Amino acid sequence: MALLESENRRLRRDEKMFRLLCETSNSAFIYYNYREDRIRTIANWDYFFDFSIENIKDFSRLYDKVEEKYAILLREGLFIENHNRDRESFEIQLKEKNLCVEVEVNIVYDADRKPTDKIIRFKDVTKINAQKDELTYMAYYDILTGLYNRNCFVRILGELLRKATREMRTVAVMFVDFDDFRRVNDGMGIIAGDEVIQLFGQYLSGLMSEQVVISHFSTDIYCIAIYDPCGARSVETIYQVIRERLKTPFRLTDGQEVTMTVSVGVSEYPEAASGTLELINCAEIVMFKAKSKGKDAIQYFDGAILEDFLQTVNIQTMLREVVFEQNFTMNYQPQYYAEDKRLRGVEALIRWKDDEGDSISPAVFIPIAEKNGTIVPIGNWVIEKSVQTYAHWRDTYHYPMLLSLNVSAVQCKQKDFIESLLQIIQKYDVSPEEIELEITETILIEDFGYISGRLARLRETGVKISLDDFGTGFSSLSYLKGLPIDTLKIDKSFVDTMLTDNNTKIIIESIIYMVKRLGYETIAEGVETEEQFAYLKDLSCDIIQGYYLGRPMPDEGIEELLEGLTAKV
Repeated sequence: MALLESENRRLRRDEKMFRLLCETSNSAFIYYNYREDRIRTIANWDYFFDFSIENIKDFSRLYDKVEEKYAILLREGLFIENHNRDRESFEIQLKEKNLCVEVEVNIVYDADRKPTDKIIRFKDVTKINAQKDELTYMAYYDILTGLYNRNCFVRILGELLRKATREMRTVAVMFVDFDDFRRVNDGMGIIAGDEVIQLFGQYLSGLMSEQVVISHFSTDIYCIAIYDPCGARSVETIYQVIRERLKTPFRLTDGQEVTMTVSVGVSEYPEAASGTLELINCAEIVMFKAKSKGKDAIQYFDGAILEDFLQTVNIQTMLREVVFEQNFTMNYQPQYYAEDKRLRGVEALIRWKDDEGDSISPAVFIPIAEKNGTIVPIGNWVIEKSVQTYAHWRDTYHYPMLLSLNVSAVQCKQKDFIESLLQIIQKYDVSPEEIELEITETILIEDFGYISGRLARLRETGVKISLDDFGTGFSSLSYLKGLPIDTLKIDKSFVDTMLTDNNTKIIIESIIYMVKRLGYETIAEGVETEEQFAYLKDLSCDIIQGYYLGRPMPDEGIEELLEGLTAKV
């Protein structure tokens, strides 16, 4: 008797525990006993349904509670024993409570394969599905704009390319980038920048169709894929539609208005590339070409552009290696006084050959070096090498002359530039008065006051300042008023045509007259003929530089020249 009471207590405890588990599980259960034809609902039944299940016939009431498209699925799922299955799981949508419910049906069979018990579980998976939907959305769409994200765009583009291959069609990719977007983020704040991105993305979403796929690629960049571009979905049409929209400023929530332009690069499959990433890269490359041409423009893929880009990348790679190895050489071009052809000095000119021995023009690699920062170590090497060589010449030949050094804008802006230059001059016991720095207008454009102040400091030490390539920029005359310079170089482009073009002749005469009135020396570079030399001399140009009197030459050439000059003395 005591053993029976103990077992009953255990069963009551177990029943209480199982009831608590069921009631806290956020699920409801139906238990059906086949042999006794007995049904019981357990746990959170009232959370899902507002009626009770008394017998097997009441199952029909469940069908009215679900969305119509789930009714047959529910009916077949509840009676899986008719199909001799042990278990079934599926999802339904309840009408009134708008719940997504997972239904799981389990059947227990006896040894003769006859059903004895059935357990039906109803579980609320509304939140779980919502989280899944959110994760799915995040996997495919950009949260800020609602457009496809980059990963999804690449996948869809791949599908379009495969389809185009089968159907012998083309696919165009437009790489769209805001011009000067940084001014929005820096001037108005990141939140304002995000709102511009969002507003433009919302506009672009209206251009989407089965043939036009648009993504927010990154930051201020959008990518558009067009299947079989033609008519209303041609690249030119879409580009003009976008430009028309951008004529109207974006109005932000705080009332500010922002006007933007875009640069667009276009590549087309299969002409430009055969793969997705390669096609996108080609569009990006030509987009940068559009920016270099003045922005607010569209540039179509061209093999020459790609070749130039690859050459630039190759030069960038080689520059990093060469800077480390310091594998450059120096040439020096003599400068002569026009009056008596007396040697005035030499201009230091850097030279570089690739691994095959082919020369790479400074006009090509210097701008690249300025962009990637390698111009700083290159410039430092040029100064050190040239001053060292000049000191050797001076101590050996004792000929009074100047050493002219070209200085880039990036180099001049370095905080330690002045101190570094003066330390090198002092290291080789060279007088600052023997050094001339050649600068171009690009140094002055960004911050005239700061740069001119630095040049004035150098000039106070005795270093001479020469303004190179005069006349080729946009505002040369405006700089002359307050610029601390000693010499002005007339660009070769004027010298080339001064004897054949009357307008150029007038410009040359005006420059020399004006510069002399300002108290500067004049140097004409690129002088290649006796006629050019004679004409410039008659105009009282002070100094001549060019092939007519001396080509750029290595150290040995200058040494032979100096030996000849000192032998005459």
